[in-house]
Amino acid sequence: MVAVMFTSIIFTGAQTKFLISKENIKFKFSKINPLSGIKRMFSIRSVVEVIKNLIKIAILGYLIYSSIMKNLLQVPKLAQVDLLSGINFIFTSIMAIVKKVVIAFVVISAFDFLYQWWEYEKNIKMSKQEVKEEYKQMEGDPKVKGKIKEKQRAISYSRMMQQVPQADVIIRNPTHFAVAIKYDIEKDRAPIVLAKGQDNVALRIIDKAKESNINIVENIPLARALYKTTEINHEIPLEYYEPIAEILAWVYRLKEKEKQ
Repeated sequence: MVAVMFTSIIFTGAQTKFLISKENIKFKFSKINPLSGIKRMFSIRSVVEVIKNLIKIAILGYLIYSSIMKNLLQVPKLAQVDLLSGINFIFTSIMAIVKKVVIAFVVISAFDFLYQWWEYEKNIKMSKQEVKEEYKQMEGDPKVKGKIKEKQRAISYSRMMQQVPQADVIIRNPTHFAVAIKYDIEKDRAPIVLAKGQDNVALRIIDKAKESNINIVENIPLARALYKTTEINHEIPLEYYEPIAEILAWVYRLKEKEKQ
């Protein structure tokens, strides 16, 4: 029996790579929950384990039974031999049974190991496939991606239009491009593009600026250049400092005159 137990430990360790999980030794109420127990009892994996164990018991039981019955016929003859020979017969018979059981257990454990490995690989492949399918459904569907991008554009457009009234000046060309510029001398290192647009968006920026009494300057090359080179909420490039400074100076002078 010691040999059987030792063999069992070796093959179990080989299957689990001798890893001990802390989670397995923690007390969990779900383990004593009757409903959880019933679910585990009738799961497919549990049924397979029960069948495997029954097969193991049947094979080992048959080997032990057949060996005992074979040697049982020799028991009456023990009365005709000396004590030492009788003890030797019993020891030899027991060792023969143990040897058969160990060999059978090794073979069964080997098949069990191969089955566990096959099941593990199958589950891994299924898990990878499920992840791929989920990713394909969520990210690969053109309709889903289109709706996400459309929603993102709508949010970005709404935020951009809300910033137009904060601009110091709108530079346009005359309807194709419009760029909203703001410069706070105390906070900003350089003028910042608050909003920009082309065609219909440009017209909407211009209308929004008129509603908020924002000064509008027509400068075709500058409007086109700023639209193409500067992102929203970013500083304008260094090469446009001078023309923007001239426009802002004109806007500030205009505001001063309006105050007077």
